Amino acid sequence: QMQLAESGGGLVPAGDSLNLSCEASGNTFSSYEMGWFRRAPGKEREFIAAISWGGDEQHYSDSVKGRFTISRDNAKNTVYLQMTNLRPEDTAVYVCAAAILPYYAGSFIPDYWGQGTQVTVSP
Repeated sequence: QMQLAESGGGLVPAGDSLNLSCEASGNTFSSYEMGWFRRAPGKEREFIAAISWGGDEQHYSDSVKGRFTISRDNAKNTVYLQMTNLRPEDTAVYVCAAAILPYYAGSFIPDYWGQGTQVTVSP
């Protein structure tokens, strides 16, 4: 089992930045690809970013590419999501996820999920 705990959410004005963290425990962190999803009210869950085991490959959805950066520190069992130039449409619960299988052809299938952290961007 792996437990994931997100932190860093909050309320910010449009154009601001916010950094999210997700700390993992329970399983060998470096064995998992890590990713971030988000759930906005009235919308389906959306994949936004993934990072490989060693951190050398990152993948992003078109909606956040160029504004968000995913990174990881295997020594701290933590994955990060740096979000810049935030927009009101980025408002959502951001959820961290861990996957044994690597991201492939647009597909990232987690085995474990966090509870999420709320990000609200005001106009």
